Amino acid sequence: MSATTPAAAPALFTRHPLRLNVNGEDRLLEVLPWTTLLDLLREQLDLVGTKKGCDHGQCGACTVLLNGKRVNACLTLAVMCDGAELTTIEGLADGEELHPMQQAFIKHDAFQCGYCTPGQICSAVGLANEGRAQNTEQIKELMSGNLCRCGAYSNIRDAIEEALPACQQGGHQ
Repeated sequence: MSATTPAAAPALFTRHPLRLNVNGEDRLLEVLPWTTLLDLLREQLDLVGTKKGCDHGQCGACTVLLNGKRVNACLTLAVMCDGAELTTIEGLADGEELHPMQQAFIKHDAFQCGYCTPGQICSAVGLANEGRAQNTEQIKELMSGNLCRCGAYSNIRDAIEEALPACQQGGHQ
């Protein structure tokens, strides 16, 4: 029997079990093999803070933290994340207390329309986790995968520069 016969079709629609810790909560899910992490977050878990921008990994609007590292959720298949710890923009705050990066973005007015802001903040937290950015030029380079169509880059950079020490010292994810 070839792969195009009707008998082979049901295997394509087999859901796969997936264990994830999402924003501190253990979740047991079932996903189709082609489900992206972005679609899982938005459509199954109703975590819509993570935005769908280009859906091609070019804008960074969908950036989340996977085991503390920043990833484009639109390019990451959910089945690849089994057993992982996932942090979205919704999981950065500690109750009513905002994450230092969120506080800095507000203080520096590092957003205009706000569409890219969740991805920018998650990417900046990932940048802090990496510990590689030591100056303004390195921040610019290491954040270059996150686009802001409104052009709030100088305010975004100022916010990151201010929050970076607190994120690195405080062990915030």
